[in-house]
Amino acid sequence: MATKDVLAQARKEAGMTQEELARKVFVTRQAVSRWETGETTPGIDMTKLIASVLGVPVTRLLDLPQEPSCQCCGTPFSVPHMERGADADGTENPAYCKWCYDNGTFAYQTMDDVIETSAPYLVEATGMSLDEAVSFMGALLPTLDHWRG
Repeated sequence: MATKDVLAQARKEAGMTQEELARKVFVTRQAVSRWETGETTPGIDMTKLIASVLGVPVTRLLDLPQEPSCQCCGTPFSVPHMERGADADGTENPAYCKWCYDNGTFAYQTMDDVIETSAPYLVEATGMSLDEAVSFMGALLPTLDHWRG
């Protein structure tokens, strides 16, 4: 579902008007209206603040593709050359990509390691700034199976 649709729905579920949400996230009511109509989209840091104010997971407000993705780095498997990882016995593991998990071993020990390595690729693929990519990954990674603990 598009950010604009989810945002309006989450705001209403929280029992807030556009004016109330705007006041809590330090923007104008018109800014909230533009987000909800799809005229503009809040940046990742603003989306994180909105999610916090509305009491919803940030991933609910992000317009993420609804497709299988690596449960360590979050990259969709539809990305060209995105191969699945393999368990120690060579069996393909459907949950992880080969860059995160291969031969039964994870390449990254911390989320910071994943972000440091992967954020520049996200910048290249999407045109985000490096700060936006880092912030986006910082919001996404804790929702993935590998990092949920």
